[in-house]
Amino acid sequence: MLRIGLTGGIGAGKSEVSRQLAELGAVIVDSDLIAREVVAPGTPGLAAVVEEFGAGVLRADGGLDRPALGAVVFTDPQRLAALNAIVHPLVRARSAELEGSAGPDAIVVHDVPLLAENGLAPLYEAVIVVDAPDQVRIDRLVRLRGMAEDEARARMAAQATREDRLAVADLVIDNSGTLDELTPRVREVWQRLKDRQAAQR
Repeated sequence: MLRIGLTGGIGAGKSEVSRQLAELGAVIVDSDLIAREVVAPGTPGLAAVVEEFGAGVLRADGGLDRPALGAVVFTDPQRLAALNAIVHPLVRARSAELEGSAGPDAIVVHDVPLLAENGLAPLYEAVIVVDAPDQVRIDRLVRLRGMAEDEARARMAAQATREDRLAVADLVIDNSGTLDELTPRVREVWQRLKDRQAAQR
């Protein structure tokens, strides 16, 4: 089994790269998706979040109100750390479970937005960073996700810098252009992963 970390700043296009790698045959362990699962209604994770942040982070239907929680944590590093202390151990446990169910010949790609921030690079045999210039990312967040520019900048500021991410990269996928330009770059990286896997056998 080849364990790969995949990361990229908000708006860089990591989710699209993850989707394409899955199509090529990677087993994807998506930390964002798991982070939603572990705080779903009725979970111990959600109970712990409410205990820490109060009932104001719940919607009327009892689910987590992500925008309300985001408004609290993205402007306050200490509150963000408190949230991470609840969610990250739960995500790690579930990720290990999913990885354990993949076959011995699998290329398992862990899609981890905060890989650089949390010093997780040593956990993987290689780290892929999806990279795009800050202004391109801001433009995407405003245009495609409907964020205000200052909100986009605040979200980016809460993450590692571009330089910090590139410092942990073994493979970089440049996604500063179009989807058509991205696809051959993803295929090239996939081939390099296959070659690495073959060399290990």
